[in-house]
Amino acid sequence: MAEKCLLIVDVQRGFINPWTAHIPAAVEALQGGYQRVIVTRFFNPAGSFYRRLIGWQRLARDSADFPLAFTPPEGAPVIDKPTYTCVGPKFLQTLAGWGVGRVHVCGIATDNCVLKCAVDLFEAGIEPVVLAGACASHGGDDCHAAGIKLLRRFIGDRQVVD
Repeated sequence: MAEKCLLIVDVQRGFINPWTAHIPAAVEALQGGYQRVIVTRFFNPAGSFYRRLIGWQRLARDSADFPLAFTPPEGAPVIDKPTYTCVGPKFLQTLAGWGVGRVHVCGIATDNCVLKCAVDLFEAGIEPVVLAGACASHGGDDCHAAGIKLLRRFIGDRQVVD
């Protein structure tokens, strides 16, 4: 399994702010270098723990926050997810079918969804490589830096590249 793909995590209108404004252009520039690209979109269902425990009310499927903030390549699968991660049996089956053994991860937010996807890939035996320059956190630069620090501990210093 030598193939690689690009996983673009949650680059959506509702996550764009001054700390993440550069990410849509960054992922659009990156995606042309990959044969395989997968895109995720987070949605926040009514009654979710995001709403009840964290107080995060945004990103309902029918909201203006939900759409992607960039144009993915034609034919790229878009996975809608009500969780931090997209890594599960169907996702892993897709990677296996493509012969993918390494996934380059970028997007929003370094300190939660990007981190969770990368760690879940690691634990599933798929090599994650986090493209730090194409990641950011809507929580700010300190949250992005915390995510990078934790990623280096979780998946290895060499697996986080600038």
